Amino acid sequence: MTLIDDFALLERNGFRLLPYSMAKDEDEAAAAAKRIGYPVAIKIVSREIEHKSDIGGVKVGIRNEEMLRLSYRDIMTRAQGKTIDGMLVQRMARKGVELIIGGKKDPQFGHMIVLGLGGIYVEIFRDVSARICPITEADFTEMMAELKSHPLLEGARGKKPINKKALERLATRASRFMIKEDIKEMDLNPVVCDERGCDIVDARFSK
Repeated sequence: MTLIDDFALLERNGFRLLPYSMAKDEDEAAAAAKRIGYPVAIKIVSREIEHKSDIGGVKVGIRNEEMLRLSYRDIMTRAQGKTIDGMLVQRMARKGVELIIGGKKDPQFGHMIVLGLGGIYVEIFRDVSARICPITEADFTEMMAELKSHPLLEGARGKKPINKKALERLATRASRFMIKEDIKEMDLNPVVCDERGCDIVDARFSK
């Protein structure tokens, strides 16, 4: 499944995503950005590239067409030799705490969901909590409390607490979604949360 397939699967299941569009070339990307509205992010879509940021395949905070075209060309240069499906143009997410909502189908316990600190350092810090799907409000509260990064979510160092209700709705929906679609592995990462809500920035599934 490509990123576009993964986004479409989320949308069919009622998840709200940032406005996005798939572009096959530089001109399509420029037209998509104008339609979506700046600032935007662009990211390469390729079955051969698992971690887009490792090759510089993601550009964020693009404010105008000139920046977009330069960013597009730079990504294409970095991805030379790879089979490329296109470029995703996406409205920039809110600024906030980057989290992961992940999961897998365990052969013994069935579908399990993970909540934790996300972004590009998720595999380094490994600050996560897991439960069997589907989760309840009480499960979500416990998962939040188990995270070492919990103070960040509660508003450490003068930051406002994230909207825990919005994150709870997203996590509980994701836990039901995993069962309904019989998802083997799921990564919603990053999910950017602030005091107003949460944005799903990237998604990856296997069925």
